[in-house]
Amino acid sequence: MSAAQNASESPEARLFASPTYPVVPVEGETAAYPVHRIFCVGRNYAEHAKEMGVEVDREAPFYFLKDAQSLVLTGATVPYPPGTSNYHYEMELVFAIGKPVFRASVEEAAAAIYGYATGLDMTRRDLQLEARAKQRPWDLGKNLEQSAIIAPITKADAFGEVGPQRIWLSVSDAVKQDAHLSDLVWSPVELVAHLSRFYHLAPGDLIYTGTPAGVGAVVAGDRIHGEIDGLAPVDLTVGPAE
Repeated sequence: MSAAQNASESPEARLFASPTYPVVPVEGETAAYPVHRIFCVGRNYAEHAKEMGVEVDREAPFYFLKDAQSLVLTGATVPYPPGTSNYHYEMELVFAIGKPVFRASVEEAAAAIYGYATGLDMTRRDLQLEARAKQRPWDLGKNLEQSAIIAPITKADAFGEVGPQRIWLSVSDAVKQDAHLSDLVWSPVELVAHLSRFYHLAPGDLIYTGTPAGVGAVVAGDRIHGEIDGLAPVDLTVGPAE
């Protein structure tokens, strides 16, 4: 047995305790959904791409990742993050993978979706745009602590077909984003089929599907509320900076 194998199988050999995987409640279930990875889709609404000064790449979707430990359940208060003066909300449909899938057909991709949830992709917009201008990765802007907010998951069969549902967000009771899931450039099924060409997707994987137009900055004290028809709403309060 290699040293690496021994370390992975013997918790007492670790120098410090490993974090546990975060979990998301599931409507109608006593057991929760453990999250291992978070994939996020960029520029998946044409109007949002336009407001960001770019065009949608309709040849293929593209992705960035957030650490699983960045996940926060709805109703939380999170501090205004360090290193930014332009902290943005992004309201999103999230879906969860329920079975292993690799190089999926359309049928296999549809069967792999376990359920859907409302979510927020919180973003240090100034750092993201600075990185984009320099053709650098977006990690500082996107993969920040407590930036992937999520409500309980609703099983796919209970949610129905993605398309006609309204998706909207308000900040301190003022509506800022308002669209429909039919505005998605790439549907969840298409995303699974594409992403599974590059990853062995498995239970524990969440995919944030992108945000509609209307993104904007928030400050300490703001209350963010987002809804998608048929799903539990997502709420977040922005706390003072640490």
